Amino acid sequence: MEHAEETLKRLVAQRLKALDTNAFAVETAAGLPEDTIRAILRGLKKSGTTLNKAKAVCDALDIEFHLGPRRSPEPVGIVEIEGSGFARIPLHDAWLSAGPGVENGDVAIIDHLVFRQEWLRKIDVKPEAAAMARVSGDSMAPGIQSGDLVMIDTTRREVPVYKKNRLPTRLPIFAFMQDSEARVKRLERRPKEKILVLYSDNRDMPPELIAESDAHVLNILGQVVWSGHVWR
Repeated sequence: MEHAEETLKRLVAQRLKALDTNAFAVETAAGLPEDTIRAILRGLKKSGTTLNKAKAVCDALDIEFHLGPRRSPEPVGIVEIEGSGFARIPLHDAWLSAGPGVENGDVAIIDHLVFRQEWLRKIDVKPEAAAMARVSGDSMAPGIQSGDLVMIDTTRREVPVYKKNRLPTRLPIFAFMQDSEARVKRLERRPKEKILVLYSDNRDMPPELIAESDAHVLNILGQVVWSGHVWR
C-alpha cells in the first residue's frame, strides 16, 4: 500500500504537470514558505509533512484534501433550466493520453458540465453512464487536440471486428487503461491475425499492434462520444 507521503508527492507532481507550472511559481503565488512544495517532491524529510502544510499545498494546487472514510461518488443529478431538463456530467481530475499513456492514480470529481437530456438521448448516452476527462498529446489530432475535454460512455466497451474497406477514421475512439496508464485511441480487432490494432488520427503516428494473447492488459473504460475544444 502506498505511504501517505508518497501519495501526496505523486498527486502534487501530477497537479503541477496538469497546470503546466512548477513548485517555485506556486509557492510564490500562494505565499507559501520557500521550499514547501519542493520538499514534498524531494521526499527527503524524515519527519514528514505536517497536516497543516499538506492542507496549504493542496489548497494552492486545488487538490481536494480529505480525511475519513471513502465517500460515494456524487450523483449525476438533473437540473431544470428554463423548463428544460439538463444532466450534470462529472468531470474527473484525470488525463487520457493520446500518445504513450499517462498515470493518474486515484482520481476525483473536480467539476460538472451540464448537457441537455434531450441531446444525450439522441446520442444514446445515459447520464449516469457518462464521465468526462481531458486529453493530453497530439496523436489524435486534428479531431481531438491536447487539452480537449472528452465525454466517455462507460457502457460501450465492445471493440469492433475488422471489416474490409473500412477506413480507420470510421472506427470508434475508446478510452482505456494499458499497464496502469490511461490512453485514447481508435481500436479494431483482427481475429484472423490474432491481433488488436490501435490507430491514431495523426498521420505521423503509425498503428500499434497488440497480440490477442496480450489484449487482456487493456481495460476498456468506454467509448468517446463527444469532445470539446477550448480555443486559446
